[in-house]
Amino acid sequence: MKELLVSMKENLSFLLVCLAVFAALVLIASAAERIMKTRRSVTPARYVTITAICGALAAILMLFEIPLFFAPSFYEMDLSEVPVLFCGFFLGPAAGVTCELLKILLKLVMKGTSTAFVGDFANFFVGCSMIIPATILYHCKKSKRFALIGLGVGTLVMTVFGSFFNAVYLLPKFSELYGIPLEAIIAMGTDVNASITSVSTLVLFAVVPFNILKGVVVSALTFLLYKRVEKALFRRKA
Repeated sequence: MKELLVSMKENLSFLLVCLAVFAALVLIASAAERIMKTRRSVTPARYVTITAICGALAAILMLFEIPLFFAPSFYEMDLSEVPVLFCGFFLGPAAGVTCELLKILLKLVMKGTSTAFVGDFANFFVGCSMIIPATILYHCKKSKRFALIGLGVGTLVMTVFGSFFNAVYLLPKFSELYGIPLEAIIAMGTDVNASITSVSTLVLFAVVPFNILKGVVVSALTFLLYKRVEKALFRRKA
């Protein structure tokens, strides 16, 4: 019973952290929209519909994970940020953050979690670290140049922040909640790359290239497809 209470307390604290992070990100994105006056004027029903469509598409894409030869099995790439960027580019950064959360919730309903929710939280938080700067910069001036700048900055922020966040919080939290010693997690990385012998080298040789690769692929797909999808799905020019 004591162990159960401790486990419940740990999971509750993790849930509260997740909710606090979501609230903070929405506030940041909403503040950016108000300052720059970037939010698109659409009806509430249209706003919700577009966010829901993009969130559902992202959740489906999240089910298809791509294993990477340079990273342990718990780091698999998906392309779910592409529809989220579509949503953020069209409606603004706050919609992008909401869409990212919706994606995670739908994925949990369809598939559940295999990482004690840590991986899902990581996907949300690290994804938002790309979505927010990319969409803010795009809405400063809606052009191909600013789209590229925003996607590039988003990739950079995601790589730096995502790698730091993995090292100081996510990997230790995964070890704590999932009951796997941190040494065992590092060993999974060592099996893939002998240079991985610590948390720092795991981040350097697995997390950093993972985030760079994902950012580049997602950015390329978004840049190539957004205008086509916008005309076909949103039926309104940016």
